[in-house]
Amino acid sequence: MLHYTVVFFVIAIIAAVFGFGGIAAGATEIAKVLFFVFLAITIISYLMGRKP
Repeated sequence: MLHYTVVFFVIAIIAAVFGFGGIAAGATEIAKVLFFVFLAITIISYLMGRKP
C-alpha cells in the first residue's frame, strides 16, 4: 500500500513539473488518501499486536 502512495506522489511531482495541473491535483489527492489508509492500517495493526 505504501508503494502505491509513493508512486502516485512521484506522478504528482512529475506532472507538476511539466505543468499538468489537473493530473497533478488528482494524483496528489490519491496519494494523500492512500497514505492515510496505510497509516490507519499500520496503527490498527500495532494496536492489535501484529507487525506488518
